Amino acid sequence: MNSRNLGRTEIAELLETTREHFREGNFRVAESLLQQRLMSDGKNPEVFHMLGTIYYDQGKFNKAIKTFKRALEIDPTFTDASVGLSIILNDLGRYEEGKKVFMDAQAALDRKSSTVDSYAQEKLALKHDELGELYFQYKRYDEALEQYQRALSMSNRKSELRMKVVECYLRRNTGDDQAEAMRELKGLTNEYPTFVPARLKLGLLYYNSRQVVAAIEQWETVLLRDPEHPVALKYLQMAQQTGSTLLA
Repeated sequence: MNSRNLGRTEIAELLETTREHFREGNFRVAESLLQQRLMSDGKNPEVFHMLGTIYYDQGKFNKAIKTFKRALEIDPTFTDASVGLSIILNDLGRYEEGKKVFMDAQAALDRKSSTVDSYAQEKLALKHDELGELYFQYKRYDEALEQYQRALSMSNRKSELRMKVVECYLRRNTGDDQAEAMRELKGLTNEYPTFVPARLKLGLLYYNSRQVVAAIEQWETVLLRDPEHPVALKYLQMAQQTGSTLLA
């Protein structure tokens, strides 16, 4: 069947079928359907994004890069394509180029609309978060921190993202990073008193800086709400075994 002769409804149905195969990982079928779709409409960025993802999965990095770039030529604000392209470039060690791709996409989105609704903000924040995870994986903590902070400025997931910022500070560990991590954690425990991960981490920082009493206070606060919390119990036992010298 030649997709050039398909009507709008049939093309829409073909695209939805392709999406289903793509989401389920049936890339061979999806690729065949995408090629049909491309014959009838070469101006849909989603088509090129899916095809680029398939090429990446097949290890065809050059074809994937060209395909993602084509998606962005059609729609510079198509963030899924910009993230996909950034991931490939980072995998190839082209870190600065990967970062520029994503920043260009955001700049294009900003130009497109100065008033982005909350759903779009959260979606864009998620892409910054994903890119931050990628940089963190490659131990590029400066770039990861920048992406997490951008996500934080757009997202309602404040506590989760601030913990990622803390991890960046701790992994980078230069200059005042330890103090910055401590400051973030203190802020989190003040703003979200029941947020257990922040109290556990803050207690560990206190413990490692030999402030054992302050560490115990954080872990005991967790145990007041959850007496059987395994990590808090483990940390508390560790502190108690430190001995009376440090507790004095």
